[in-house]
Amino acid sequence: MAIRRIIRMGHPLLREVAQPLDPNEIGGLEFNRLLTDMIDTLHDYGGVGLAAPQIGESVRLAIIEIPGGETRYGEFAPMSLAVFINPSIHVVDPAIAGYWEGCLSVPGLRGYVERPQRIKVNYTNEHREEREIELSGFPATVFQHEFDHLDGTLYVDRIGDTRRLSFEHEYERYLLPQMDG
Repeated sequence: MAIRRIIRMGHPLLREVAQPLDPNEIGGLEFNRLLTDMIDTLHDYGGVGLAAPQIGESVRLAIIEIPGGETRYGEFAPMSLAVFINPSIHVVDPAIAGYWEGCLSVPGLRGYVERPQRIKVNYTNEHREEREIELSGFPATVFQHEFDHLDGTLYVDRIGDTRRLSFEHEYERYLLPQMDG
């Protein structure tokens, strides 16, 4: 359909709690257009997740798609496109791990964020089916990042130590080589 402009940090909509999506709208013309736009936008920008508020739509809808192999976040197992409508999250195991996160709404920066690495998500999919999925590792981190967008939180809010915030270029030049070696 259309590639939407991603709004950036500083836009007030990114700080709002998104509204639940009316289940009766799922599968309708407006919903299908929004979902297609989100998928097209995610692919065009090269991200692994996108929440509706990032394209100016204050509804509780997020998508995740992790390509197999090398991504800009490292090498991970693939996760096919998943659509999360009105999701809720439950921590299965409180053990945390950190990743250098980036965000399409915070371009040019990376920040080290620690999050629980085993979660359970209850949600409705694009076919109006109630689902539950358990996510671990990188997919769990991606989901929590997108879920935060639905609650008006950005990953930079979760950085415990601002010395773990870096411009993308400096991350690739100085920090990434330290992790590889």
